[in-house]
Amino acid sequence: MLLLTAYAAFSGSDDDAKTGAKGGGGASPSASGSASPEPTYAQPPDWTEPQRWTALPRGQRTDERGSQLGFPHTAEGAVAMMAAGNTTRIEADKSNKDEQLRIYNTYIGKADQSSEAAEQIELNAIATDKSLAKEMGVPAGQPLPSGAYVRSHVVGYQVIKKSGDEVSAWLLARVVQKNGETTPEKGSYTRTLVGAQWVDGDWKMTADATARAQQEVQGKAEPTMAAPGDEVFNSAGWTAIREAS
Repeated sequence: MLLLTAYAAFSGSDDDAKTGAKGGGGASPSASGSASPEPTYAQPPDWTEPQRWTALPRGQRTDERGSQLGFPHTAEGAVAMMAAGNTTRIEADKSNKDEQLRIYNTYIGKADQSSEAAEQIELNAIATDKSLAKEMGVPAGQPLPSGAYVRSHVVGYQVIKKSGDEVSAWLLARVVQKNGETTPEKGSYTRTLVGAQWVDGDWKMTADATARAQQEVQGKAEPTMAAPGDEVFNSAGWTAIREAS
C-alpha cells in the first residue's frame, strides 16, 4: 500500500530545521494536517537566499473534492502533483479522514486502489482524528476547537530520478499545529520519498514508482531537513518552491 503523508511522521521541530536536523519519522497511511495554504517564513538574521527556486505549475482543473488535476507532462508537473498530494488541512470543518480520503481518491494510482486499502486509510485517519481530539480537549467525532488546525505545505523538493513518464523525489514539508485561538502555533518538518507515474493523461503517485525510488536511494544519506533561508537548505540540495502566478 502506498503510504500517504502522516500526522504521526513529524520529523523535526522548527529549531531542528534551523540547525539542520537529520532525524526522520516513519510514515503511516494517515494524511497529515497541512501547513498554511501560503505559508511565509520570518527572515532569520542569517538569511541565506535559496540557490534554487521553482514556480511549480498549477493543475488545469479541479475535481469534485477540490483537488487540482491536469498537471503538465513534465518533471515539474509531476513534482507539482506530489506537492498537491502532500498538502493538507485539518480544521473545524475538515477532518483528517476527509483529507486522507481526498488524497487517496485523487492522487493515488487506480492500480493501487482497492476497498481494503481505502478501509485501512480510513481507519488510520479516524484513529488520528481521535488522537487529535483528545490532545485538543474535545470529544472524539466533534469539530476541533475554534482556531485549531493542523496544516502541511511542501516548501522544497529534490528530484531523485526522472524520465518521460516517471519521476521520483524527496519532498520537504512544514507542518504546523495550533490547538486553539489562544495557544501558540507549533511547527515541525517532514521529509517524504515519493514516486509518480504518468497514467491516463495525468500524474499519479504509485507504489511501483515509490518502490523504485526507495531502491534508488538505498544506502544513500537522506537529505538534511532545513528551512528555506538556512544555508543548510542549499547545501542539502533542496529546491525552494515559489507560488505560481
